Amino acid sequence: MKTVVIAIGGNSLIKDAQHQSVADQYAAVVETVRHLTDLLEQDCRIVITHGNGPQVGFILLRSEHSRGLLHEVPLDSIVADTQGALGYQLQQALENEFRRRGLKKFVATVVTQTLVDRNDPAFKNPTKPIGEFYTREQAEERRRIERWTMVEDAGRGWRRVVASPKPERIIEADVVRHLVKDGYVVVAAGGGGIPVVADALGMLSGVPAVIDKDLASAVLANQIGAELLVISTAVEKVCLNFGRPDQRALDSLTVAQARQFATQGQFASGSMLPKVEAGVQFVEAGGCEAVITCPGKLSRALDGASGTRIRP
Repeated sequence: MKTVVIAIGGNSLIKDAQHQSVADQYAAVVETVRHLTDLLEQDCRIVITHGNGPQVGFILLRSEHSRGLLHEVPLDSIVADTQGALGYQLQQALENEFRRRGLKKFVATVVTQTLVDRNDPAFKNPTKPIGEFYTREQAEERRRIERWTMVEDAGRGWRRVVASPKPERIIEADVVRHLVKDGYVVVAAGGGGIPVVADALGMLSGVPAVIDKDLASAVLANQIGAELLVISTAVEKVCLNFGRPDQRALDSLTVAQARQFATQGQFASGSMLPKVEAGVQFVEAGGCEAVITCPGKLSRALDGASGTRIRP
């Protein structure tokens, strides 16, 4: 039986600015899990990973508006909070869908830590914007009091930026592997995992960083020996010349082709590039293949009838 790691985006759980409530997010989750459950009927073992960018932003905003009334919530704890909340929604929606289809399956969410290198260059050059926008004066105050790194964001105001180090290892990978082997559908590595570093004795501690969830999903997929990594996004296939009249959808890519197109700037750094990089990383580390497609095409993608496949 094939083990598949499926990465879904945090933005895919929020349809638009008018549907951001918890109830709205759950409705989006219910729609997403219908496609995920189709894969179980193809006799696959499934691990689900997910993004959390918008949800982290909401918690940061609440924390900002309660400043002076309540304690600050560290970023690593916020990632843990979103893992629990989104894991709960995925668990409930999946189990309800299983009951509707008469499937005897169970779901487990694993609060997941991701090891990063404390000497990763990203810590000296934080680039990942999080939270709300500030005026210049507010930004200077945050720099002085909180020691945040603040940058001006395209004329819209100032934002906090944090490091986005490369994931090295998923701490709970063995737990995930055992659960999958025992037949559980597992939700793990939410938001790329809680970023942690290890000291000389191997003791772990959280750090204020954000890990790319697609790269973390690739690391997890390799660690548990998954045959396939599926990255769910807004489009059915990876395209060359995206958004132009000569746009061309790709059915497959070799690792060499993916690297070549990336060097040519074909993939946007904030959207498709990390997904292609994650697929390349997974295949190079021993995975059979990676697929990039949209939620509605997941089942067809596993059959080879849709999506873009990245192969050695």
